[in-house]
Amino acid sequence: MTVAEAQAWTIAAVLKWATEDFRARGIESPRLDAEVLLSRALGASRTQLVIDMMKPLSPEELARFRDMVKRRRAREPVPYILGEREFSGRRFEVDARVLIPRPDTETLVEVALARTRRVSMCARVLDLCTGSGCVAITLARERPTTDVTGSDASAGAVAVAEKNALRLGAYNARFVVGDLYENVQNTYDLITANPPYIASGKIPGLSPDIVKFEPRLALEDGGDGYALTARIVDGAPARLAKGGVLAMEVGAGQAEHVAEMLRARGFSEIERARHYARIERVISGVWAG
Repeated sequence: MTVAEAQAWTIAAVLKWATEDFRARGIESPRLDAEVLLSRALGASRTQLVIDMMKPLSPEELARFRDMVKRRRAREPVPYILGEREFSGRRFEVDARVLIPRPDTETLVEVALARTRRVSMCARVLDLCTGSGCVAITLARERPTTDVTGSDASAGAVAVAEKNALRLGAYNARFVVGDLYENVQNTYDLITANPPYIASGKIPGLSPDIVKFEPRLALEDGGDGYALTARIVDGAPARLAKGGVLAMEVGAGQAEHVAEMLRARGFSEIERARHYARIERVISGVWAG
């Protein structure tokens, strides 16, 4: 590459090129993705990109950006390329061993905190299917005097969660490898879960970003979309203290059926919470004991 060719690739030019490239490949947010990736490649904020639109990229900067563009072209999700995703105001490290945290799941945290105010100083919390640890760690950081355990069937996911806990200062959170309630013995004031709730037959219809890169174990329940949820509900009474709360994220359209599961198992004060898109996303109930 000559000096003249490098100078031709200004911030404005590479953003236009990447945006058009991504759009042609059916990527949903082409301009946003291009800006986020270029910000990382240059070590600059998106605001700085606007200010420096006519600044040319160095050959090294251009090479870094092109490598990121190649990964995004293959539909690798942006958080995996960056190695992080923001959740409830904190940056969590993520890779292909864990599901990428979604804004929807912040509703699960909000419900969990709201429904356990009475024990906010001394609660024992169990977070099932913890993945990156985003729920467990957020609860631990919001309530530093609580005792939080995160459990996941994937040893790789637990390794990511442990690293996030250390980096984010969640010293009251610990993590275990196990299938749901396996390897946890305490009784808890709160159990949270964001289990796999996508029916096996629906996986092929998901975005290539999800199907090709996110861990199948964290997406697919192996049945009709309720298999893992049913196991969580069935096992919760043996692990909840009297008055304890079970709060779970559910798939779109699953709220009524899961609420009925809770009623049938003896839970009371069942509530359904909507997330920002007004979809009923979190079901919670109280175990009377």
